Formats: sequence, C-alpha cells, structure tokens
Amino acid sequence: MDYMIGADIGTTSTKAVLYDMKGKVIAYANSGYQLYQDTPDMAEEDPEDIFDAVVEVLGQVMRKGKVKPGELKGVSFSSAMHSLILMDENDQPLTRAITWADNRAAQYSEDLKNNGLGAEIYAKTGTPIHPMAPLSKMLWLKNEKPDLYNKAKKFIDLKTYVFYRFFGVYQMEYSIASATGMFNIFKLKWEPQALDLLDVTEDRLPELVEPTDQIKGINKNYGELLGIGEDVPFIFGASDGVLSNLGVNAIDPGVVAVTIGTSGAVRVVVDKPVVDPNGRLFCYALTKDKWVVGGPVNNGGIVFRWVRDQLFAPEKITAEQMQVSSYDILTQIAEKIPAGSDGLLFHPYLGGERAPIWNAYARGSFFGLTRQHTRAHMVRAALEGIVYNLYMVMLMIEGVAGKPKSIQATGGFARSALWRQMLADIFEQDVTIPESFESSCLGAAVLGMYSLGYIDDLSEVKNMVGVTNVHHPEEKNFEVYRELLPIWIRVSKILAPEYKSIAEFQKKHMKEHQEK
Repeated sequence: MDYMIGADIGTTSTKAVLYDMKGKVIAYANSGYQLYQDTPDMAEEDPEDIFDAVVEVLGQVMRKGKVKPGELKGVSFSSAMHSLILMDENDQPLTRAITWADNRAAQYSEDLKNNGLGAEIYAKTGTPIHPMAPLSKMLWLKNEKPDLYNKAKKFIDLKTYVFYRFFGVYQMEYSIASATGMFNIFKLKWEPQALDLLDVTEDRLPELVEPTDQIKGINKNYGELLGIGEDVPFIFGASDGVLSNLGVNAIDPGVVAVTIGTSGAVRVVVDKPVVDPNGRLFCYALTKDKWVVGGPVNNGGIVFRWVRDQLFAPEKITAEQMQVSSYDILTQIAEKIPAGSDGLLFHPYLGGERAPIWNAYARGSFFGLTRQHTRAHMVRAALEGIVYNLYMVMLMIEGVAGKPKSIQATGGFARSALWRQMLADIFEQDVTIPESFESSCLGAAVLGMYSLGYIDDLSEVKNMVGVTNVHHPEEKNFEVYRELLPIWIRVSKILAPEYKSIAEFQKKHMKEHQEK
C-alpha cells in the first residue's frame, strides 16, 4: 500500500490523518494543547507544546496504520494562520506563539488603518489590517517591547517552527506568508513597504517557497522515533482555511465554502489575486495559480458555547448525566421557535470581530428583547446572528468574485440540521454538506499527492469527497429573514461608534477588579 499523511496544526489541537492514495482514511490522531490567556487580550501557545503534538500525532497514525518502510510516500501540512514566534540568535524561541486570536495590537491596527498607510499595504498584501496579522503584532512588539523585538534573529510562524525542528531550515510557503500582511501577493515576495514600517530586513524572515515544494532529510532522531525515513518528502502545504476549501471540493469558480467551527469563514477560489477596494476581504494563496478570497469571523461555535454555559447550565448538566450532546438539546429547544425568533436579533460579537466589520472592539448585543421572549428565543437568535454575520461576508465576496453558484457547508455546525436549514434560508441558496472528515488534513494530503505526481489535478479531490445532505431554502423562512436582515445591519452600524467606548470601560474595570 502507498500512504500519504495530511497533518493540520490548529489553534486548539494538531490532527493527523493517514490516507491511501484514493483519499480513504486509514488512521487518525488528535493531540490538544493549552491556550495561555494571562491577560484579557492575550492568546498564546507554547511552541514546544505544538511541536510535541505534531510528533505525537504523526507517530500515532504511523503505528495505527501499521505503515511499513517504503509505504509512506509523503507528509503534507496544513496550519493555522497569523501566528508569530520570535527566535533568538541560538534558534530558541524568545516568545510563545502569539496566535491569530491575540488582540493586543488593536490600537496599532486602528492607527494603521486611520493613517492611510494600512490601505496601501493591504492593496499589495491582501491581508486586512487587524491585530490578528503578524504585521500588526510586530508593530506592537516593536513599540511596546523594543528590547525583545531587537533581539529577534527571525520572525516565524508555527509551521515554520515545526519544519525548523525537523529539517533545520527557516522556510515559509506562500500561503502562510500571504496571511502575514508582509507578503506581496502580486509579486510573490516580501513587501518592502511593510518591512520598512517594521524596520526589518528580509534576512530576519523565512525564505519563501511554494506550497507544493518538498523537503527531505528529517532529523535522524525524529525519523527513527516516528518510523519515517530520511528519504520521505515533507510537502510544505498551505494554510488551514484554503486547504479546507480544497478538502471539501470548493475549488471551482463560484463554489463557496462556509465553515463554522469555533470561529468561521466564507471563502471562494479565484484564479488570480484580487483585493477588496474597502480592505475587508483576505486573499490568500492555495498555490501560485489558485487564490482564496474570503472573510474570517471570530464568532462561530464559541458563541453557541457561551449560550450553553451562561444561559443553559441546567441543560448542560442534564446532558452530561444522560450522556448526550448538550448542543443537541439546545438545538431541539431552538427548533421550537419560528424563523426570525419573533423579532429578537443578536449581534454575535463576543470576542471583537474580523469580517465583516473588522472591529477588534466590537461587543455582542441582543436587540428587540421583550417580556414575551424566552431563553429558547435567545438561543435561536444567537444561531441566526452567527449566520447573518456570515451572510454579510458573502455579500462582500459577491462584490469581487460574483454571485455564488453553490455553497459547501462544513465544520461542527454542519452536524445540525437546524443550522444547515438556517444557512439555506438566510443565504437563499441550496446548501450542500460534503462528506468530509478533517477537511484541512484532506486538503493537505491532496496537495501533497499533486506535488508528488500521484494526481494530475487538484480537482481529483471530487472523487474523495461525497455528499451527505442537500438543503433547499424554504420560502416562508427566507421571507422573514429578508425583513429582518436590513434591521440587523442598521442596528450594527448604529452601535459601531460605541464599541470602543464600552470595550475600554470593560478593560479598565476588569483590571481594577483583578488588582483587588
């Protein structure tokens, strides 16, 4: 047998899947790690924890799959975007990995957006100006922690760190680079204007390579530990978002992928780089000939978790006792409420927001609450608010990539029939649920197969992905949503000027509370 491993270095865990060359899952492993949030805006991880997790899951799938010498043809990687690690002169981390969710660069992002320079850099890099981006993180470190910043020999991401540990080289592929805010997506090189802003030279950044590039010669100790020979090629791969599109067969023009896990995204593949005139959409590389345009949202399943934990604690306990999913119980409660939640609207900005509003200070709210509304209305309104937000991202994408032909929906929410129908009704389009297991891992594996010549075209993924459900919009529901969406949008705009004020109040009083 010939095998390929697709590995995904995620925000909360690293996954690895062993596939045969037809895309069949042979073995799976998952290893989680801690997110450090010492202050309200911090979101960091220990690079060593991540590397240990990568080693753990690769070893597990090799053992579970009983892979013999010569059967493993390649290992290909997906990774979360926007992480930043500073490395010292001895090639040791000076910092933990600052993740996409870290918000400490918010003020520097806002200043960059307001002074006009941010728009110029976005037009070349396709990365929206936001604290998620390494550009903003580095600007914050340069100003707030100059001694640490100046000590850095290299500024890298999590995947580069893993490859450095395995192969001793600092190399970053175009896909992860295109999410830094420092990479010119039209020239495929580091952008001088961004580097000048940060006072860094190219030699302090990784060498750029293509997503399909390969490297061999894994460190002998790790090779022996994993059972992976030095002749096995590792493919650099791409970022998790673009590989998820590939992994659910959303790579043809007009095929949109809507994903909701903890966070969420709406993405479509185009054949050349394109940027939004208003700076609201990202444009990241899948390969140098395929680019993914879209918008990420902070507030997906994490909002559902908040609703469960804060509003439905008794149901959560009951679910644990019955050994059933607490989310299934909440979904059943929400199903009893009609579309539109009897006029209760929810803006799901519990953790700031990226697309569609790109406001790190945004805060959540219920609007239209009356004595007639119940907790059941609140859970349905929360779910609808998440989808309204995604719909706004879709409207922005239509402005640069045209109206979608079809929608592929994935992520944890896709397990819910209510959510799938809600998505079809609000988007007023058919929604297909691909039969996809760990879509970013599959996308990585398919990209690896393409790199190694086992398949001639990435479209071969269609033979590896089935269909589990198709949902059609229901007229009585989408007519309700047509009425409510304009109100939801207007309320969001009215609240926007006050987001920063309330966020600063919260930060100030939280700090005072902690000091007591």
